[in-house]
This record gives sequence, structure tokens and C-alpha cells, in this order.
Amino acid sequence: MHTEEGHVVLNAQEARQGKELGVMRYVLHISLALSVIAGIVLYAIFFA
Repeated sequence: MHTEEGHVVLNAQEARQGKELGVMRYVLHISLALSVIAGIVLYAIFFA
């Protein structure tokens, strides 16, 4: 961390202050797949 022209400048790791696990990527894919399956099931029930 350093200052430039009175502003604090952080690199990416310092600004993030957390671990990059990539778990949310799996949550997004699973929830998207489940919503597509639910849409197909609802379509099949009501319009078939």
C-alpha cells in the first residue's frame, strides 16, 4: 500500500483481501442448470 497524490493505492491482492476460490462459479452453473430444467418441466406441464 502506498500513496500517490494524497490517495491510497492498493494492488489487486490488497484490495481484494480475500481468497479467490472460484466456488461461486459452480453455484452459478448449478443454479442456471436447475432453472433451465425447471423451465423445461413447466413448459412440458402447461403447454404439452
